Amino acid sequence: MHPIDPTRCPICNELNICAMEKAKATGSELERCWCVDAVFTPAMIDKVPESAKGKACICARCAAAGA
Repeated sequence: MHPIDPTRCPICNELNICAMEKAKATGSELERCWCVDAVFTPAMIDKVPESAKGKACICARCAAAGA
């Protein structure tokens, strides 16, 4: 089993540009994340491996495509 990388989308493995992870990694102030306004359907969330749920964010591209 591979460790979960919170900076990568658990569906496509591309960078997820998560504002919370950026703030943690850089010590910068937390900015409003793009995902606040995104809609994540149950079908989309079902594509996330159980081991990554709650640990890595879906990227904007997968969210826009409905994964």
